[in-house]
Amino acid sequence: MDPIFYTLQDFMTHTESVTYLLVIATLIGMTVFWWFLTGKDKD
Repeated sequence: MDPIFYTLQDFMTHTESVTYLLVIATLIGMTVFWWFLTGKDKD
């Protein structure tokens, strides 16, 4: 079910919120990946 955008403002607000969510997910993913790469074994 696709959302219906009646105005340009509705479309821009939706697009901006999706972009913010993607940026936050990317930053969290990069942080976790960095911890994985730099983690040392406790052996």
